[in-house]
Amino acid sequence: MKLKDIQVLNEKETRGGFGEGIHELAKENEQVVVLTADLAGSFKLGPFIKDFPNRFIQCGIAEANMIGIAAGLTIGGKIPYTTTFANFSTGRVYDQIRQSVAYSDKNVKICASHAGLTLGEDGATHQILEDIGLMKMLPGMTVVVPCDFNQTKAATKAIANLHGPVYLRFGRPKWPNFTKEDGSDFVIGKAQKMSEGTDISIFACGHMVWKAIEAGRILEEKGISVELINIHTIKPLDEAAIIASISKTKCAVTVEEHNIIGGLGDAVAQVAARNCPVPIEYIGTNDTFGESGKPNELLAKYGLDTPFIVAAAEKAMSRK
Repeated sequence: MKLKDIQVLNEKETRGGFGEGIHELAKENEQVVVLTADLAGSFKLGPFIKDFPNRFIQCGIAEANMIGIAAGLTIGGKIPYTTTFANFSTGRVYDQIRQSVAYSDKNVKICASHAGLTLGEDGATHQILEDIGLMKMLPGMTVVVPCDFNQTKAATKAIANLHGPVYLRFGRPKWPNFTKEDGSDFVIGKAQKMSEGTDISIFACGHMVWKAIEAGRILEEKGISVELINIHTIKPLDEAAIIASISKTKCAVTVEEHNIIGGLGDAVAQVAARNCPVPIEYIGTNDTFGESGKPNELLAKYGLDTPFIVAAAEKAMSRK
């Protein structure tokens, strides 16, 4: 497939995919329960609460307590989904996650909205850019970063069938929705190839997959053959897909709405260093916090927008 052939179905919030997915999942699996730290509206939980009020726990602004309750619920066979902003899902409760969830291998699904710069106006205190690194370092933790509404919905449902702790990261704003509506193109741990190419590999996750598609289209117009791969599962990482791609293109760009220290870029670079060393350029924030602003304006200011991806691809190719 060529990137120009990818069709945008509509624009929807990825957090809305979570809300729709958890509602459908609850109809299929009576063990699913949802906990929130005073953010039911932000996670579009209205339909779930209406239909399953006895499977909803409002913990208030007490995130650490929420994680502890979730860990306890797993002992009775429940599958708890915790919901709060990404910053409060990770940084605020890291000790509880490490000790009560990861170390104990509890079947808790930590669902985090409002991640990255595209949180926008709420500013640096809420725009966590370190959470992927924090969570992927925990032994046994699965880390999933879907790219659009449909994929977030599919991921929300899929992780219920995966035993063990999971970190599911998504965002706040409306964003292009372009993956399959039925979610059949999403498999945990298996990278999604968006286009086949021979000149440059672009690995992206989350909202940045769409920006990578935009950049890839520009590169294709220049006659450059782009292989774009959506790494929606950061851990376990699809190493075979990465090795196969860079063995062919001999260079790569990684694109993430996260600090380049500890995120997708580091994960891809480790695979390349061990198996097929190639020039790699990184798109992400560079050891910095964010600030308040409009989502797309922040992506441009911090070097995450489409033109920067194009330039990074051309630089990586020049280093072959």
